[in-house]
Amino acid sequence: MRLALFLTLAAALQAQNPVRPGRFITEHPTLQNLGFEWQIDGDANRNATVEVRFRKVGAPAWRPALPLLRIGGEHVHRDREAMTYIVPHGFAGSILNLEPATNYECEFTMKDPDGVTGQAQQKVTVATRAEPQPYAGGRTLHVYPADHVGPKQEPSFIGLKAAYYGEGRGDWTAVRMKKAQPGDTLLIHAGLYRPERLNYVDPLSAPFTGSWSLSLKGTAEKPITIKAAGDGEPIFDGAGNSRLFEMMASRHHIIDGLTFRNTEVAIFAGEKEVMGAHNLTVKNCRFEDIGVGVWTESADSRDFYIADNVFLGREDRMRVIGWNQAGQRSAGIYPSHQLRSFFAVKVYGPGHVIAHNAIAYFHDAICISTYGPPDSDPEQRASSIDIYNNELHLFNDDFVESDGGAHNIRVYQNRGVNAAHNGYSAQPMFGGPVYFIRNILYHTGGGGVFKLSAAPAGILAYHNTLIGEQNAKDPYSNTHFRNNLFLGRDTPNRPIMIWANGTANYSTDYNGFRPNKGVAQQYQWLVPGAEWRYFATLADFQKGTGQEAHGVELDFDIFEKLVPPDINQRHKVYHAADLNFRLKANSKAIDAAQVLPTINDNFTGKAPDLGALEFNQPEPKYGPRWLTHPTFYR
Repeated sequence: MRLALFLTLAAALQAQNPVRPGRFITEHPTLQNLGFEWQIDGDANRNATVEVRFRKVGAPAWRPALPLLRIGGEHVHRDREAMTYIVPHGFAGSILNLEPATNYECEFTMKDPDGVTGQAQQKVTVATRAEPQPYAGGRTLHVYPADHVGPKQEPSFIGLKAAYYGEGRGDWTAVRMKKAQPGDTLLIHAGLYRPERLNYVDPLSAPFTGSWSLSLKGTAEKPITIKAAGDGEPIFDGAGNSRLFEMMASRHHIIDGLTFRNTEVAIFAGEKEVMGAHNLTVKNCRFEDIGVGVWTESADSRDFYIADNVFLGREDRMRVIGWNQAGQRSAGIYPSHQLRSFFAVKVYGPGHVIAHNAIAYFHDAICISTYGPPDSDPEQRASSIDIYNNELHLFNDDFVESDGGAHNIRVYQNRGVNAAHNGYSAQPMFGGPVYFIRNILYHTGGGGVFKLSAAPAGILAYHNTLIGEQNAKDPYSNTHFRNNLFLGRDTPNRPIMIWANGTANYSTDYNGFRPNKGVAQQYQWLVPGAEWRYFATLADFQKGTGQEAHGVELDFDIFEKLVPPDINQRHKVYHAADLNFRLKANSKAIDAAQVLPTINDNFTGKAPDLGALEFNQPEPKYGPRWLTHPTFYR
């Protein structure tokens, strides 16, 4: 009887092992990357794989990409909000580092030793996006401030509202008789645009609220462009109001070269469960004395392009100060900050690009909204989002928060210096993958270089240079570390690396570690579902776990010239211009990394190098491409 029952159960389990492909999803393309999801049933033993290759349309040769990540079954939870989510079974992943405005053929092949039931191959042709540009054939409308004197170019308008919706003051601000048309360019001439919100006949036509509501609909071919005229700085000053530009109903707008200041929220572009903006471009702008720069909470928002801007918040500029619970103090001699500036950019929805911005003096720099469990509709999730080449200086909390992302969140080539708590966060990630690739981190507080809490699932950390420890013990799952540098600062009683494995799906190899002096348990390993194990040396860890077979211990002499931040001066501010993260020739980090297709194809030696910067390769351009020096905040 027992034997028969055992054989029945074994047969049932074996029947669940073949994989059954389901729906294949092509996510919103970005300028440099393409994201995909492939739903499945079966594969209970998780040994199915998906190989990926691609080529430009018309090219003869195929190129390999990273395989899709097997996801599913992970429990993402956050007890404080009573939130629980089980990741659906499938595969997800990206083809990385592509050219903008280019068509690619992409091929996906599912394999399983136990068999594939159904269509085992998918082929799609997808085009990466181009940077949005004004329509060349539209009207040009000239906008001037209320105090302008001298000649004007025609057709001319006093204030933005008059050109965008038509003239109107007082009650007549709601009348929209002469609306801008798709393809129009509104050139904003130099001067101060500061609404007198208590003036019933405000000449700038933003009475009482002091906000400009911009809700017209451009098109992909004919966007509505609001752009600096080039004759000096056009300044939109909120005079201390709540929101300056209200854009959550807009479609296909380009905001280019404006200055926003003296407001709580400069550009509001989406309310959760109400409405969001589509294809909003904000570039070459300056934000100063603000609480928030660009903000959408709506899953209906999509395909933003926020690039080459400077964001300056109101937080302390002279010292690193963290936040804490009400009535408590930050560690050290300074009180916790009061959140005068929240974040520079926060988004939700698919397809956003946040790139080449310079950001300083906020609580956080760039965030995905912690929206809660994602919607079953791929069009209503935070997926296929790129955050790259941003220069990040001095925050009360974290550099980048991917919290709330579902799939294909790509955080890469950012440089972050000075954060009071954590570096790069996934709190949580709903299946992933979130890619952390070639990011630099220097001088963070006690939270660790990666913040992986609320049981995130699907983290791929590749080629990062992290001056600090990975020391959080909150379990996470389906996390894979390759080619990173973790260099300790001799922080007392802190290990250099903690792997808090929530499930048996993990891997770690080809990483470099600089242990903290005087710490006995440098490497800490959570055996999934069991116990913690502790190791004094990397050799002990390798022997005890079978992981990090190619990992190395090293020191700060791998760099041309770099010393760790002073752990006795936690409030000290460091500057990227004074730091050199380039590797020294013949150091232990050279040629010590694993080859990862589309990530390190262009390595210069026998093998790729550890960390964010490849030896003898130019450094990435961090921050706005028009900015010549990283000390934008001085």
